[in-house]
Amino acid sequence: MGAKKITMRTTAGLAVLGLVLSGCSGGGEGEDDSGGAGDPVRGGTLKYVGADDVDHLDTASGYYTVTATLMRTFTRQLFTYPALENPTEGIMPVADLATEVPTEENGGISEDGTTYTLTLREGAQWDTEPARAVVAEDFVRGFKRLCNPVQPSGGLTYYTSTIVGMQEFCDGFAKVAPEIGPMKAYIQGNDITGISAPDERTLVFELTAPAADFLNILSMKFASAAPVEYLDYIPDGAEFRQNTISNGPYRITEYVPDKSIHLERNPAWDAESDPVREAYVDAIDVTLGQGSPDAVQQQLEVGSADLSWDQPVPVTVIPRLQQSEDENFSVYPLLDTNPYLAFNHVSPNEDGAIGKLKVRQAIIYAIDKQAIARIYGGETLNETINQVIPPDNVGHEEFDLYETENDTGDPQRCKDLLAEAGYGPNELTLKAWFRNSGRHPDVAQSYQADLERCGIQVELIPTPQADYYSAYLGQPSRAKAGEWDITAPGWIPDWYGQNGRAIVQPLFETNCTVNTVNYGCYSNPDVDRMIQEALEAQSLDEAEELWHEIDRTLMEDAAFVPFKTNKKPMYHSDRVQGAKFINTLTFFDPTNLWLAQ
Repeated sequence: MGAKKITMRTTAGLAVLGLVLSGCSGGGEGEDDSGGAGDPVRGGTLKYVGADDVDHLDTASGYYTVTATLMRTFTRQLFTYPALENPTEGIMPVADLATEVPTEENGGISEDGTTYTLTLREGAQWDTEPARAVVAEDFVRGFKRLCNPVQPSGGLTYYTSTIVGMQEFCDGFAKVAPEIGPMKAYIQGNDITGISAPDERTLVFELTAPAADFLNILSMKFASAAPVEYLDYIPDGAEFRQNTISNGPYRITEYVPDKSIHLERNPAWDAESDPVREAYVDAIDVTLGQGSPDAVQQQLEVGSADLSWDQPVPVTVIPRLQQSEDENFSVYPLLDTNPYLAFNHVSPNEDGAIGKLKVRQAIIYAIDKQAIARIYGGETLNETINQVIPPDNVGHEEFDLYETENDTGDPQRCKDLLAEAGYGPNELTLKAWFRNSGRHPDVAQSYQADLERCGIQVELIPTPQADYYSAYLGQPSRAKAGEWDITAPGWIPDWYGQNGRAIVQPLFETNCTVNTVNYGCYSNPDVDRMIQEALEAQSLDEAEELWHEIDRTLMEDAAFVPFKTNKKPMYHSDRVQGAKFINTLTFFDPTNLWLAQ
């Protein structure tokens, strides 16, 4: 490959008052920053290659970033995020199936900020036989499915804490037998007080209190419409996965678990009804089972595949790509905390060791964060952090309650705290789940070595990447049984701007139900109370102060171990053109790129 120009994108900061990111630099003067030159063309098959399957194919529960990217192709929401040449300008929702973004001025939001009245766009259809219109009742049904007792949404608290009657509906649903008949009967026989469909094209939401981030909540894949046929399947069950119904530009025509996903154009989709998806390619192929980042990168560089599905750009090739100024390589800010070390606060192991504050504090002191940053490319792509809220998110302020030299850890301080907790050298053994692909084994071995230096033994237990969150971390029964003590998941904010809710609430508000992302069942009544105060704040300044106060409380409580925040390196094949990165997907948008013919 000849010398090409590299496109580097960085973020200088988040102007939260205007809800826009700034400081994103594009390509050279006069060059196309969209990832390719020339006019868009239609046709061809976009080829993804990677390691593992989606976590879920059901919008009610799908939460992986790769899952969200796939759902961009065959599902639609009331609002979504646009694909723009400068991704930091695309963090505010735009209308998707809604006709417009509601405001008080256009009558979409009531004067007191608690009623949203939305009108659905005409022309959107389900890929059924015959095709039929997507109607408001389909959205009502979608929200009801979020708290099904089989595979409930991992973002459920976003909805139960904002929509009138949602919590009561979900409390009732939790008592229903996890079988098709009882679940269907409950959905059809019960209502959510705060969601109504006065007619086929009108949808009304009643909120418990004004919520500045409600449009962001409605832009999540969880907030998708659901066709009536979905009531005849176990949510996200094997039969459901073979019978997904599309209202987006593509439809899944073949799904082979852990092996492949094939999508083709949806004949029921009308481009005139979709203002955000151009759908240039004719088909999309996802080939799974390619577990090596190096093998995936090689396929992209030779052109036998176009995009990585779930494997990172190998750290070892990044200097070469930078030096050669390869225009297929780019870097994007994520403003995340990924990975971090989660504690199983309810583990009974070792006399409930993880439930003891001094043990958790000892572990925080032990970690060499710089070593983990090096696994992900070092300082060029990473910044070590010491707070719950990463830089450039609402409520972030620099502080470090567990300071070590250059964030490289302090084994002696770890030993001292363990002794205060009643544990001598090598008297404590912890179980650690880790994902068995990508960089995750290296991360696990890194913190294992750190903890062993201060006298904590770590038993590493591999888990499949595709099952890590849904079948392992998202199952509180496994946490309570002590199947794990520590593990290293990651968290990328579900949205940017006014996003304190999107970082703190899902990870730390009391929640120990299936598919929770409060994986270790952390619970602190003071934190719960403070979260509610922050959500009800009357000004951005007040909210920022409250989120920061929560951040300090969580770190005083040693609720988890922050490692670092990332910039994400991305690479695509030569034939991919117009690749636009969407921050909330953390991927290129497959519905707006095209292929050189």
